[in-house]
Amino acid sequence: MTDRTTETEITFSHPFRLSALSDPQPAGTYRVVTDEEEIVGVSFRAFRRTSTMLQIPAIEFSRGSSQIILVDPIELTAALEKDKQA
Repeated sequence: MTDRTTETEITFSHPFRLSALSDPQPAGTYRVVTDEEEIVGVSFRAFRRTSTMLQIPAIEFSRGSSQIILVDPIELTAALEKDKQA
């Protein structure tokens, strides 16, 4: 079985909250790390997400100290959508 990790950046224009975080986070650009494992036994190459993590603080506020927090990818997507509509 093959595992893969991808890193992307997301940007919030407004402060936001996630249930995995005790405090609201400021607007900014954040790094998202997604781990996936290959699904074996199918006729094409496919992957299933095993974890989604958010690096805090935002990249522009990080001065050497940061944390990686396990987050719900559905909740993260909903927070991004809410941010775009605000």
